[in-house]
Amino acid sequence: MGSLPSCWVMSDGRAGIENPCLGLAESMGLTPQVKRIALRTPWQQTTPYLPLPGLWALPRVLAAGASPLTPPWPDLLITSGRQAVGLSMLLGRQSPRMVRVHIQNPGVPYSRFDLVSLPRHDNRHGANVVESTGAIHRVTPAKLEAAARHFAPITQGLGRPLVAVMIGGSNRFSTLTPAITATLADRLAALARQGAGLMITTSRRTGAENEAILREKLAGLPLLLWDGTGENPYFGLLALADALIVTADSVAMVSEAASTGKPVHIIDLAGNAPKFQRFHDLLRAGGVTRPFQGQVESWTYHPLDDTAHLAARTWEMLATKAAFTPPRQAETG
Repeated sequence: MGSLPSCWVMSDGRAGIENPCLGLAESMGLTPQVKRIALRTPWQQTTPYLPLPGLWALPRVLAAGASPLTPPWPDLLITSGRQAVGLSMLLGRQSPRMVRVHIQNPGVPYSRFDLVSLPRHDNRHGANVVESTGAIHRVTPAKLEAAARHFAPITQGLGRPLVAVMIGGSNRFSTLTPAITATLADRLAALARQGAGLMITTSRRTGAENEAILREKLAGLPLLLWDGTGENPYFGLLALADALIVTADSVAMVSEAASTGKPVHIIDLAGNAPKFQRFHDLLRAGGVTRPFQGQVESWTYHPLDDTAHLAARTWEMLATKAAFTPPRQAETG
């Protein structure tokens, strides 16, 4: 076929769930319809283990405000999150040509989908599983190139090397303590005094106490500390930096940094789940990341290209099942 496949991205709308789906679609050169869904009781509590009724029951199953799920059905359905699993299987029964890709563990046999994308540190395997080293995300060379042009003015007055510092925060697996923040701030201040240009961004999970520590210890130094107002410069920081420093709490943030091919230093936090420690161990053993100990080092590695790899596998499935071929300009390499 000469046309592009139609595509839906379906999830509960949380950024960490929806963004990997969007990243896959965008890497394929597709502009998806975004379907944000929520299920009513009892399906919200029992999916994906309790099969959903037929299409006739969707008004009862979907909560108020959920996106409508009506024909024409997409050629490609990309889902993530538990609430989307049963709906994906239901829609797949309506269209045998539909290619369905689920990102992260669906909690049902993987054979229920055409492809399942799982991180290697999950230690789960299957004939149709596409393993990734890191997270599937929305960072692409084209986006970085555009962001570098757009955000170039933020580097005025900053020294070299330009160092992007991405600070997350505490979650249910690890903790960004005030002591860790103070040590980090002292090391960053020393880098700035040595002439490095710092571009720092925090998150909602960083916490007011840690934010205050950063601002106090970095006061008066020539650096950019994004205050959360105006346009988010995150893509610009990735694009413009010579090196990156990233907290260990977010697999997605580390994966995005490691897709740039630039040196990525990791700030270890207190505690971590074994599977996420396996992720960091894989990157360090592969020469992708190094711990941040106060100095910015320089090294090379093969950038993570998990999203492009999943995109290529999805195009293969579309060619086999629905006779679609990728456009020449699709970002699958």
